[in-house]
Amino acid sequence: MKLNRNFSLLLFGLSFADIGDVLYMVSIISTIFILTDSATVASFVPFTITTAMFISSLLTPILIGKVNLKWLLASSQVGKTILLVILGGIFTHITAENYYLVFVVIGLIAFLDGCANPVGSTLIPHYVKPEQLLKANGLADTIAQIIQTVMWFVGSLFLIVMDQQQLIWIVGGLFFISSIILCLLENVIHESTETPEASDQIKAGWKTLSQVPVLKKIVWIELLETIAGTVWIAAILYVFVSDALHVDETWWGFINGAFFVGLIIGSIYCIRYAHLIEKKLGLYIFIGSLASAGVTILFSVNSFPIMALFLSLCVGFFGQIKSIPQQTVIQTSVAKEKLSTVYTSLSAIATGIFGVSSLAMGVLADVIGIRVVFMISGFLLILVSFIVRRNKELFIRNTQH
Repeated sequence: MKLNRNFSLLLFGLSFADIGDVLYMVSIISTIFILTDSATVASFVPFTITTAMFISSLLTPILIGKVNLKWLLASSQVGKTILLVILGGIFTHITAENYYLVFVVIGLIAFLDGCANPVGSTLIPHYVKPEQLLKANGLADTIAQIIQTVMWFVGSLFLIVMDQQQLIWIVGGLFFISSIILCLLENVIHESTETPEASDQIKAGWKTLSQVPVLKKIVWIELLETIAGTVWIAAILYVFVSDALHVDETWWGFINGAFFVGLIIGSIYCIRYAHLIEKKLGLYIFIGSLASAGVTILFSVNSFPIMALFLSLCVGFFGQIKSIPQQTVIQTSVAKEKLSTVYTSLSAIATGIFGVSSLAMGVLADVIGIRVVFMISGFLLILVSFIVRRNKELFIRNTQH
């Protein structure tokens, strides 16, 4: 697809931020583990991030009604840059006694990300034509997944040739570049009705979710998918590789990588066949969810590492050919002015449920076995496909403007 200037700037700005996010996470997790020699403490890094993003998702609607979307996105990136500079400055003074300072900084960065992520998704329909929306979503997802796949590997290599503080300074530079690019975006027309009470602004997205029929179904889909998706977090997948497949930890990396490759292939498929998918959004969402369910259940009973690689790739592929059409349904289900609050509310659901269900799945894996939790994940996805199939008339392109 031919990219216009604003969509190109948005992609480049978010891509530099995504690269920085992965490298900064590699540095932080490595530092915390070295200081504490505790995997438990290191695991609190994603927990801290999830909690901060959940709080941010609840409070962001207050800002959306008062701050231009472009400047809200750019300002959050500027804030992250400042926090990285502060973190880089205090890094040499971080010890096993005061490492909690790192958690304070990463919590603040995650809080800004919780604001920026839904705003970034909201801006896409403002910068592309309606008929290009599905391709735009596919392209944005493809780039994001490629960055995730490549940078986790590259980040580990960086730690071989430089220390954690040097990596933090590099991230600060990437965030600075991202900030400049996002500041170059054109302002978008974002009219919103001012309300005297902050509580009314916070409730705006939730009110929209409860009033729009397709969004009410997507809330249930998000809830079920988030719970189902927690089996693919690093800790649980690591146990599956060890206890179910009986292979060493290198296969953990291979299976994780295959999942991301599947996501990338799915995104490319959606871009290539956007004209077909546009006509049958509901069908692709149904097929993607049902196929993901079937493949996840097969994964749960499989004992062959090579087959696990293939099944992991398929989970990523089918998940993506469901996710991208679903994004298009969300973006066309309400007026653009309401999208930002809708995304912040959906983000709050996802982050809140993810934190709780990650812990629950970990406990269940210990109590009833690692294979059973993957089977539970598959059955939850069957429920998702049932919701989509039963309400297929709702999963369409609802608006053109």
